[in-house]
Amino acid sequence: MAVLLIAEHDNKSLKDSTAKAMTAAQALGGPVDILVAGQDAKPAADAAAKIAGAGKVLLADDAQYGHQLAENMAALIVELAGKYDAVLSPASTNGKNFMPRVAAALDVPQISEIVSVDGPDTFTRPIYAGNAMQQVQAPAGKKIITVRTTAFKAAETTGSASVESVSAAKGPGVSEFVGEELSKSERPELASAKVVISGGRGMQSGENFHLLEKVADRLKAAVGASRAAVDAGFVPNDYQVGQTGKVVAPELYIAVGISGAIQHLAGMKDSKVIVAINKDEEAPIFQVADYGLVADLFKAVPELEEELKKQGY
Repeated sequence: MAVLLIAEHDNKSLKDSTAKAMTAAQALGGPVDILVAGQDAKPAADAAAKIAGAGKVLLADDAQYGHQLAENMAALIVELAGKYDAVLSPASTNGKNFMPRVAAALDVPQISEIVSVDGPDTFTRPIYAGNAMQQVQAPAGKKIITVRTTAFKAAETTGSASVESVSAAKGPGVSEFVGEELSKSERPELASAKVVISGGRGMQSGENFHLLEKVADRLKAAVGASRAAVDAGFVPNDYQVGQTGKVVAPELYIAVGISGAIQHLAGMKDSKVIVAINKDEEAPIFQVADYGLVADLFKAVPELEEELKKQGY
């Protein structure tokens, strides 16, 4: 089964999600090619060539792919898809944008957010906000798949695939990039951070998030939030962890003042170690936590930061 994997990148570097999606792609059992579509994206293509398991890297370097507009990406993928039995992409914001368009253009059902490959046409994916797992069998024909990358280990970077240029597809011309406002932070990216500390409604205000930021700086962690905190205006949308936010699976997840609504748990319950701090001992978050502290966060978090300081963090 020939597989085409769509790389996630920022033109200069490759996202870790690409290497994780490669593990899923290899489980399908056939040769895997990687598509890097971008503008001045040769560095990202060179990084993709080092992913173990890559047969070759297809580089579509054109201005229309600089910001991976869904319409332009879909047109390119559909044009290339004829040579492949399956097309995979990380279930990222970009992947969720262009992959359904690809599936619609090819008139095949999309298999979304798989967490395991059980056979060449059988997959497991979460349903009901992650409370149940559903095994699905794809019909015969081409398969369009998005991968929940937190469920897969990253493929190693021991490969040496060739990089081949491919021509840009004719874009539909129905959209154009106008601008973007990106948050800037020296902390690691939320989706790929090894340590995440998140705050919920219990933080009471956005100003109080500085308590979490002090801990995050000592642990070199990313700062997240529950939807309740985001909806209350405490922090921007890109902090949100959960079913309608980012899905994370760090080595350590610290939930502060988060009750543990099902939508939030869906985005972080695969974390290796979960620590919860909440004054309500009946909070659902304690049901998934490995370690729980029933305490006032405004007392416990500064004490945690002070203890980390003593330990040399």
